[in-house]
Amino acid sequence: MPILEISVVPVGSDTPSFSSNVTEAVNIIKEKGLNYQVTPTATVIEGNLDEIMEVAKLIHKNEITNGTQRVVTNISIDDRIDKPMTLEHQVKTVEDNLE
Repeated sequence: MPILEISVVPVGSDTPSFSSNVTEAVNIIKEKGLNYQVTPTATVIEGNLDEIMEVAKLIHKNEITNGTQRVVTNISIDDRIDKPMTLEHQVKTVEDNLE
């Protein structure tokens, strides 16, 4: 299953903080019923390619709709087709390797 990492940077807002923007993005992800994980610098979303691309578009457009004068959205997609992949499995694999 593809995993999309998204980082949205609002430019031209009236505050240097964007935790409220992350909260809005997570609410959009939750509304679509997708699995996600918030990290300090990005949010990772799991779902089929059409779903995660649609959510990325909604998150980006939400920033513009809410008055941000400029938004920079970075996305990265990890789509492994040789075997199943989930957020939990990816994290567990690294944690197991650390032990």
